[in-house]
Amino acid sequence: MKIKKLSLEQKNRYYGLYFILPWFLGFLFLFMVPLISSFRYSLSNLQVSNEGFSLEYIGLANFREALFSHESYVRMLTESVLNIVVNTPLIIIFSLFFAVILNQKFHGRVLARAIFFLPVILASGIIASIENGDLMQSVVRNANDMTGGGLSVMKNLDLTIMLLESGMSPILVEYLTGAVSRIYEIVSQSGVQILIFLAGLQSISPSLYEAAKIEGSTGYEAFWKITFPMLSPLILTNLVYTIVDSFIRDQTSRLVVDTAFKSFNFGLSAAMSWIYFAVIALILWVTTAMVSRKVFYQN
Repeated sequence: MKIKKLSLEQKNRYYGLYFILPWFLGFLFLFMVPLISSFRYSLSNLQVSNEGFSLEYIGLANFREALFSHESYVRMLTESVLNIVVNTPLIIIFSLFFAVILNQKFHGRVLARAIFFLPVILASGIIASIENGDLMQSVVRNANDMTGGGLSVMKNLDLTIMLLESGMSPILVEYLTGAVSRIYEIVSQSGVQILIFLAGLQSISPSLYEAAKIEGSTGYEAFWKITFPMLSPLILTNLVYTIVDSFIRDQTSRLVVDTAFKSFNFGLSAAMSWIYFAVIALILWVTTAMVSRKVFYQN
């Protein structure tokens, strides 16, 4: 019996299935049941007692309470979405810019890469709890009080006056000055993205740059004609990662956890989680649909 050989496209499809197989098995055996249970809780009033818990079906009451009655959920969710809209482009641009710099050959390159990846290590474990705790919050609050607040400081900067006098739009000026005030947040969330961009830069064949140099192209032209198109799939990857990572870090996720394990309102917490999930899915769908059209895939 003659075995039919698979085409390259068919092999790539099987490779893709093999790649997602561990995730699919993990989702099926570890996350499927909690996901279904969470949806049941969001439609019920869950009462915990010494004998276990009981569910009373109440329909969409938890969703209505989260959206229309809760004092801070909608506000926090809106702030989370606005922060993502503002921070995500800054993180992607910052990561790409420094990845290109760190990919150059210079003395101390390994140390420089370690320094930019250091925030990823500091954002885990006990350091993260200190950063998010009362100590760090009090330090930041006192610094804002001494300087009159971040916005007032930025308004008094010569940079703001110079940009306004140059004819730049006030909205753009506010965005740029706000980026300066968010520099710690941007740097602390850019370590993984820089690492991904570095891997992509090192995978680009040097022969492409050599051919472009022979043709007389400048470094600027080589970046936009070679580097940027070759990195466009990773830009999409980093975009998705940054959005998900930003949602995990924000105040809304903490509110969901506190509602469940401090207020012991598990039904409301589950409803908040599902609304939260729907918003994340919608943002990811819109952004990937817009960016994926411009992604260049090398065959």
